[in-house]
Amino acid sequence: MAQIEKSAVENLLKTFIDPHHGVDLVTAKSVKTITINGNNVSVKLELGYPAKSAIDGLKSAVEAHLREGLAGVGEVAVEINVKIISHAVQQALKPMAKVKNIIAVASGKGGVGKSTTAVNLALALVAEGAKVGILDADIYGPSIPTLLGLAGRPDSQDNKTMTPKEAYGLQTMSIGYLVDAGQPLIWRGPMATNTLQQMIKDTNWQDLDYLIIDLPPGTGDIQLTLAQQIPVSGAIIVTTPQDIALIDAQRGLTMFAKVNVPVLGVVENMGLHICSACGHEEAIFGVGGGKAMSEVNHVDFLGSLPLDITIREYADSGRPTVVAEPNSRIAQIYQEIARKTAAKLALKAKDFSTRFPTIVVQNT
Repeated sequence: MAQIEKSAVENLLKTFIDPHHGVDLVTAKSVKTITINGNNVSVKLELGYPAKSAIDGLKSAVEAHLREGLAGVGEVAVEINVKIISHAVQQALKPMAKVKNIIAVASGKGGVGKSTTAVNLALALVAEGAKVGILDADIYGPSIPTLLGLAGRPDSQDNKTMTPKEAYGLQTMSIGYLVDAGQPLIWRGPMATNTLQQMIKDTNWQDLDYLIIDLPPGTGDIQLTLAQQIPVSGAIIVTTPQDIALIDAQRGLTMFAKVNVPVLGVVENMGLHICSACGHEEAIFGVGGGKAMSEVNHVDFLGSLPLDITIREYADSGRPTVVAEPNSRIAQIYQEIARKTAAKLALKAKDFSTRFPTIVVQNT
């Protein structure tokens, strides 16, 4: 019996496309070892993104792919591990000490369900096995406390920094914890941007793989401060299929491009309404706008979410869909989008700043 060649195994793995980022396993540098013992083959893969709910399916698919492509193969064993690392951020900035990656969730206009989407995606990443935090960057209209059923001021051990409040395994911070509910913040731009920076840097985030920043709508002071002074690894644009939403979302996408923050993809919210009474499907806000926008801008289309009353009901109750109905189709869509987002980020350049010492020139 002919010996199975390592190159044959590697060539087969080059033809297996990871469904989460659309790149083959070899190009994505997911293949760590290939071991051949007689006619038995074992492969160790390492994913750069959390995928707890998908690993078993991916393992079975790769094993089946190898069995089908290798003549005379005996046992095939595939082992998959996950290792999340820091990725490159804007020039002149370095990732935060206890936060590997910051992902901004933005929209050009309000009312597209961005905050609800951000919270559910953060919770989906938690469900997939990552350590995640979410920062409410909407200083004037914070919504994270309501969406997660949280209230009260955060604790402080040293009277200088804040301990993030937690819900469902998600670390959180919001100006909504620091001011009374219903109290308007009548602040000029510099005060709001200074507060944002303080909340990010003065919160004791606990070894996060991802910090999701829920941005306010628009492209003003808050967004510019984030893009220029906060180390962001990537951004997501949330829109509806409606033309006016797409026009404003385009502005957000263009802003990130101008400040060299990679856009990981577009999420289309409220894509299709299904009547709870009769089951009739209707595209209230139009069809395919988010996908068309992603194609025009050569960014990935991460997925489409329906206009469903339960998403709103669960969000208003402080138990978002991903935790309220984790096995529902909508929760699965959020998890698919979350895996794709993290997988797209995993393909981006790694952060090498910690490999180089800081050089200080002194007169002696």
